[in-house]
Amino acid sequence: MFATRAVNSIVAQNVARTALFKNASAVPTGIRAFRATPSTMEQSPDAESELLRQQRLVRPKSPHLTIYQPQLTWYMSAAHRVTGCLVGAGFYVGALSYLALPALGYNFDTSAIVASAASLPVIAKVGIKTTVAFPFVFHCLNGVRHLVWDTGRLLTLDGVYKTGYAVLGSSAALTLYIASL
Repeated sequence: MFATRAVNSIVAQNVARTALFKNASAVPTGIRAFRATPSTMEQSPDAESELLRQQRLVRPKSPHLTIYQPQLTWYMSAAHRVTGCLVGAGFYVGALSYLALPALGYNFDTSAIVASAASLPVIAKVGIKTTVAFPFVFHCLNGVRHLVWDTGRLLTLDGVYKTGYAVLGSSAALTLYIASL
């Protein structure tokens, strides 16, 4: 509509100049006589499918994460899910190993585990304890954070960030404590 008004005002101002090129009956009233032609052409279904495929390759996925500013809340959410999976998988692998390996002829009982752990150097023990303890501690403390939220407390933006930093700091401190035992 805006384009039509703009064209009409130009034609109305330049009646004498445009009279040579337009329909003579339309020029005095300021109405431009034109016919819109479609700018599309008929294509075969295969060509249309190929065009759509090429367009989809350059489109961003929705919702595209690059449009969001990274925040503590999503890192904590992702870490909570990942640590939950890791802790659960660790328990399953440990329990199934404890059941299956002796049946397969391997010596995998408590005394064998203690003996192999005692033979490791101190730096390896601390590294293994840290690697095993952090996901467990973080997931437990963040689970307590979620339980606090379930009571309706600390759900403000400030409360969410304070509890997030508290969980991160407490997780680091408890992990170092467990690794030092």
